[in-house]
Amino acid sequence: MTTVFAEPTRRVGGWWIGAFSTAWLGVWMAQLTPVQYLLPVQVEGLFDAGSWQEATLSFGVISGIAALVSALAYPLAGALSDRTTGRFGRRRPWIVIGALLFAGSLFVLSFQDTVAGVTLWWALASAGFCSLTAALTALISDQVPVGQRGLVSGLMSAPQAIGIILGVVLVTELFVGAIAGYAALAALLLVLVAPFLLLVPDAPLAREARPPFTLKALVQGFWVGGAPDFAWTLLSRVLVNIANALGTSLLLYFLLFGLLRESAEEDLLLLTIVYAAASVVASIVCGRLSDVFGVRKPFVLGSAALQALGGVLLAALPSFEMALVCGALIGIGYGCFLAVDQALATQVLPDAASRGKDLGIMNIASAVPQGIAPMLGALVVAAFGGFSALFIASAVVAVLGALAVLPIKGVR
Repeated sequence: MTTVFAEPTRRVGGWWIGAFSTAWLGVWMAQLTPVQYLLPVQVEGLFDAGSWQEATLSFGVISGIAALVSALAYPLAGALSDRTTGRFGRRRPWIVIGALLFAGSLFVLSFQDTVAGVTLWWALASAGFCSLTAALTALISDQVPVGQRGLVSGLMSAPQAIGIILGVVLVTELFVGAIAGYAALAALLLVLVAPFLLLVPDAPLAREARPPFTLKALVQGFWVGGAPDFAWTLLSRVLVNIANALGTSLLLYFLLFGLLRESAEEDLLLLTIVYAAASVVASIVCGRLSDVFGVRKPFVLGSAALQALGGVLLAALPSFEMALVCGALIGIGYGCFLAVDQALATQVLPDAASRGKDLGIMNIASAVPQGIAPMLGALVVAAFGGFSALFIASAVVAVLGALAVLPIKGVR
């Protein structure tokens, strides 16, 4: 087998892991801070005061369109990176392209004052995010041995929570306003990705070893029925990510219109800190423990159960104090899931020659739920006239996601 397709056996060092985690910190800040704060505030400002349901639905539609773009961009970027030849390697060119598109789109997004403009530029930012992260994620399968993947995946996931905290603090305390906030996130993205891009080698692919590429092959690659472990992992990831997004993506609106909190923005920051701190610890600890014990499925089951418990409690006893408790529970559950499920996903890939494409498809299960959940959540809130149904829906979907890992046979 060509060297670039071989299963890695050499452990990656601390400098590799450090640069990788730093890159993901920039990625998560640039992606999640707009979702959690900047976009809802920007969209709310496009409507008259009191039109919160219209603003919520518009935010959901914008997120849904971006999710559709992600569903196309992820596997396409992954498939192209699988086939890229040249002395700079397979993945690095797509890291550069994705980072520049992502950062540039965020900056232009800050000047938009119509729903159409926000939709267009957030969709382009999402395409850049997909190109960048498809290439970064594929490097785990390319360069990290199985015995380290839980730890590395945890250190990829932990910056997600840290990035939310730092991002929200930056755009609410230091770089206030849409233009300053988006520009700061764009600049930090480029600065934090650069060290990994410059330091980590990426073995080039020989032209004669390049897999053939046709539109038909790409479309056929979406069919996962011939790889049942991959299919069940994909389904589990879709469901658990939808559950998490239902429970977290409308928190600002829950605080504003569900609990009528006058200090909603400050409360959101505190909730984010609690959620993020729990998620960071859980992702690192659970990722490492799954390597030590050589099992993944029990951690995924437990993580989904904790998220479901958080949703039920918040639906039954809606208050800011309970939101803090449930934020910790959901954070622990989701942090554990992010780390262990990513490691599990790298172990069920059908073909070494199409790691980028297959992980791109797997990443759809993370990005698309985050995009469509605000729209689904807004519809649930509008249909039932409140947020309790939203949190119950989150709990039910989390349980279904846990059950989906049970049929997986190739990974314990």
